[in-house]
Amino acid sequence: MTKLAALRTGIVLATIVCLSCGGGSSTTTAPTTPTTPTTPATPTPTPIPTVPSAPQVFVGAGDIAQCGALDPARATASLLDLIGGTVFTLGDNAYFQGSANDFNDCYDPTWGHHKGRTFATVGNHEYETFPGASPYYAYFGAAAGPTPGLGYYAYDVGDWRIISLNSNYRNGVPVDTRSAQYAWLVNELNTHTNKCTMALWHHPLFTSGPNLPNTDMRDFWNLLYSKGVDVVLNGHEHFYERFAPQDPNGRPDPAKGITEFIAGTGGAALYDFQTHAANSVRQYKGWGVLKMTLLTDSYSWEFIPVSGAIPDSGSASCH
Repeated sequence: MTKLAALRTGIVLATIVCLSCGGGSSTTTAPTTPTTPTTPATPTPTPIPTVPSAPQVFVGAGDIAQCGALDPARATASLLDLIGGTVFTLGDNAYFQGSANDFNDCYDPTWGHHKGRTFATVGNHEYETFPGASPYYAYFGAAAGPTPGLGYYAYDVGDWRIISLNSNYRNGVPVDTRSAQYAWLVNELNTHTNKCTMALWHHPLFTSGPNLPNTDMRDFWNLLYSKGVDVVLNGHEHFYERFAPQDPNGRPDPAKGITEFIAGTGGAALYDFQTHAANSVRQYKGWGVLKMTLLTDSYSWEFIPVSGAIPDSGSASCH
């Protein structure tokens, strides 16, 4: 074969060593076919891991500044002085009428020191002043929600979605499945699918206190439960109480149940427990604040009293 032919066919001839010349052996290099150049593979981007938010402190209580007897509210406000993070209220913020004077003269000198880091929830005593708890909305402004007068809104604290609701059905606020608030909540839960979610409102569905269970809030519980909400915080009863995870009918549900906390302990005159409701696992009569530490997929809690040892603490994972 000629060299030209070898080049055309791409075959490289091996060197042949004559077996009869010097008694050596022959070595043959196998013919090779030149490879067609290929386009370099596009490198796969390295995924950027999601960085969890730092732990967030979420602290507060309800039933706070009782005019004429402000020492307990001053004491709980002093606890907030020592605790960082975001402050929440659980309604009945200024006693007894929630008037402009009640807020200016009683709430503002106590918990008002932390107004700049507070998100508020409306209670029934705010509705003692007409029209429609207007001094409450005027005092807190955007910290009571972007639309004055509604009393329901939502915000983020770290990786958690926090939903503040208006439970004042006895003051003409609709809370049934046909209400605008319920429709808003459906949209909120469908739109924001955070792994961890907490809801706040004033009147508890489950309680061992003298105000009895507020069953009108069961429609909200049904919806929150169906969407995997983790925690509900309430006030209205002037004590601290924690319930084990349960379904909307009060049956234990460790896997999907919502944990309810009552912390109506911000400073108003305390109540006695009237019973021991099913699934109630901790009761404490005393002023103090509930400190929640919110992580990416879990949380812990401490009830911090004005005096004495911490009566309740623990932790749990989100659903």
